[in-house]
Amino acid sequence: MTKLSTKFLSWTFALMALTWGVCAVCSKNGIFIGDNVFLFAIYIAGGYSPTIASFIVLKQSGQVENFVEWLKGIFDFKHKPVVYLMVIALSVVSLVLGGLIAGYEQYLPLYFIFIQVPAMIFGGGLEELGWRHILQPELEKKLTFTMSTIIVSIIWWFWHLPLFYVSGVWQYGRNFAIFGISVIGIGFALAAIKKKTGSTWLCVLFHACTNAWASIVAVNENTLATMVGAVALVIISSVWVKMESKDKLQP
Repeated sequence: MTKLSTKFLSWTFALMALTWGVCAVCSKNGIFIGDNVFLFAIYIAGGYSPTIASFIVLKQSGQVENFVEWLKGIFDFKHKPVVYLMVIALSVVSLVLGGLIAGYEQYLPLYFIFIQVPAMIFGGGLEELGWRHILQPELEKKLTFTMSTIIVSIIWWFWHLPLFYVSGVWQYGRNFAIFGISVIGIGFALAAIKKKTGSTWLCVLFHACTNAWASIVAVNENTLATMVGAVALVIISSVWVKMESKDKLQP
């Protein structure tokens, strides 16, 4: 771990433990985020812990001077259409394979993707301002791409742990191990996007697309389906990383 990544993780997990810890304790005692606006705000703040930590540590280290400069270094929208298509295609790999194996339930019409993706940028996507903007590149300074990705994915997986004890959120009551398998697959896709394009924005977009699809079409929880989807993402992402140089994909 580098000094920057250690500071990032310290801030992230401290904020997460403080906010989601409160939510988990309240949930256990019959106080739910859906019934309490103040508690819901605390829950939202916990989801932004990697985002908040990102700005804090980059500001402290002198890498950014202010909030605007931080945002400008992240949201680079100018990329080739083929890269955007790759990001979108990756976001449906697990969904399609999992649906074919385990079946699925459709909650909303598919055209809702145009509404859900912008919403999910704020409902999960902005986590990438920490995980893939700081942690992944920092680990790759000392470790291989594969090892760095596995470590980031495991850390990201355990960061979600309190949510499995918070009634009213997606993770509540689900299988933590199966969730971890899916996180590793998604983690490889995100790491590949960052590696190939250098863009945190595209990671935000992929994360938002993944969450958006899950809000529209839910694959039935199944270990085999999750493993197949994760393995497919790992293979596709690993092959993609080895194919072209990063410079060819950057604007």
